[in-house]
Order: sequence, then C-alpha cells, then structure tokens
Amino acid sequence: MHAASYKYLTDADWAQRIHELERISACCELCPRRCRVNRLEGERGFCAAPGELVVSSVFPHHGEEPPLSGTAGSGTVFFTHCTLKCVFCQNYQISHEQEGRPFSVEELAQKLLGLQEQGCHNINLVTATHFLPWVVHALQKASNSGLTLPVVYNCGGYERVETIDLLKDIVDVWLPDMKYGRNEPARLYSKAPDYVDINQAAIRRMFRQVGPLRCDETGIAHRGLCIRHLVLPNDQSASREVLAFLKEAFDPEDVTVSLMAQYRPLYGADRHALIGTVVDRREYERIKQEFIDAGFGGFYQEPEKLDTAFVIDFTKRKEEPLTGN
Repeated sequence: MHAASYKYLTDADWAQRIHELERISACCELCPRRCRVNRLEGERGFCAAPGELVVSSVFPHHGEEPPLSGTAGSGTVFFTHCTLKCVFCQNYQISHEQEGRPFSVEELAQKLLGLQEQGCHNINLVTATHFLPWVVHALQKASNSGLTLPVVYNCGGYERVETIDLLKDIVDVWLPDMKYGRNEPARLYSKAPDYVDINQAAIRRMFRQVGPLRCDETGIAHRGLCIRHLVLPNDQSASREVLAFLKEAFDPEDVTVSLMAQYRPLYGADRHALIGTVVDRREYERIKQEFIDAGFGGFYQEPEKLDTAFVIDFTKRKEEPLTGN
C-alpha cells in the first residue's frame, strides 16, 4: 500500500501551510478571483462562502473514474459554494443554491476517518479551494488520528499556482477540469474571462507536482494527474483547442484524460441557445476520436450508456451521510 504524501509532513510543515492559507484568507486570494475580502471575519466574495466550513454531503462515491471509485468507492466530500458558478452546473444545488450546513474542523476530520473506516480508496475533496485553511487543518487532525488514504483534489481547474504550491505533498491525485479552450464561452457561462490562461498554468503546475497518473496492483490510483473535459454542445467547450494545448504541453503517454459526454442543460443552461440542448452524439464521437488519434489514453464515456443517475440530488443525500461517521 502506498503511503499518502501528507504522512511525511511534520507538525511544523502543517503549521506553516495552515498559517499561510489563513494569511491569504484574511485578504482572500485563494482563487483567481482575488476578491481580497477578510474571510476569517466572515466577509464574502464572489463564491459567497463564509468564514467557516460548509459541507453538503460526505459519502462513498461510486460514479467517479474507475481508478478512483474502485470497488469500495471514493470517499467524497462535496463542499458548498464554488468559485466558478457555471450556468450549466450539474451540482447547482450546492454551487448556486448553497445546499449544506456548517462543519467544524473536528467534525470534518472525523468524517474523513469515517470514510476510511468504510473502506473507501481515497479522500475526494470536491470544490474545496474556498475552504482550504479549514480543510487542511482537518486533514492534519485526521492524519494525526490515523488517516492514511491518498487525497484527490477534484476541482474546476480555475486555480492559482500559488495555492497549488501550498498543497504540495498534501494532494496526491489532482483531478481538475479543463472546461474551455477559449475564453469567450468561459466568460459567458462561468464569469471567468481569464479561464484559459489560468487553467493551463494550473494544469502545468499540477503535473509538475505529481506527474502521470499511477495505480497500484489493484488498479487504484495513488498519485498523479487526471484531466476531465466535458464536451459542451455546439463547440462551446472548444475541445479542439483543449486538445491542441495538451499536445503542445505534454507527451500523450504521460497524461490521463477523462472525456465526458454527460452534459445536460441543467440549472440556467436553457437560457443560452448554444448550450440549451444535449451534445450531439456525432459531435462527441468526432472529438473522442481526435483525442484517441492524438494518443491520449484514459476514460471515454459512451453516450448511449448514460442516464440521469450521474446527477446527485443533494437535498436527499444530506441527512444520512452527515450523521455519524
């Protein structure tokens, strides 16, 4: 069994990371929005997150990529609020509607240990950036109490390299999105007109930290980078531009891609004509073939096998997962 990177951190290492994250939160620049509000005093910026943890759900997730979900599930923590707030977000109940409740650092630490006790293969932090000072503190407490699972950082790919650097040797598997290959749809659908440059720099930094995705003898990921790309209708994700960047920046043998066909026009997507429909299967298949022809291995969804099961109703998930360990 591979030891999680954070098991090699000293108390001084943890203290330094937490101190620096708290310093940044006092004039918040955790994400590229750089709102500069004092999160420690409860001031709220673009993401609307308060000065305490807010968690929607904690449970073993069986719908992630195979090396993450395995047989026992990925120990997933869905954090409320988001730094992107995409109009088509399938998790809109937590990103836009703020479904969730406050957690103490101690409670989150116990939940992480509970996921390990349930046999989960990893700790999967979903959209955690805006809560990092508290999350890292909870990881330290859980590690001191016996947590050994690798940490997966599941994010929208809109991350500052300075924040990524503070997670070195804490995050084992980076699982970022590359949502867009052009900035105009990023501006229109995610209010992030600088998304592409920020995202590409973040992907490079993540790879520098952890390298290619590596799995153990049972096929479970323990370190590395896996990039998700959701194909949007009518070329709104600019998938070919995403592919062009990956070809220029990496050896295809070093990068694992998860190409997704599961887009549905959820939340506010129906107000935008070009993304107000599902992805045409032929469009997805053309993009899929281009990624395969370029030599990128990974995971490719089959549109005909998809249903609505991938959409989680967080109003129904909240009670059972949040009681007990």
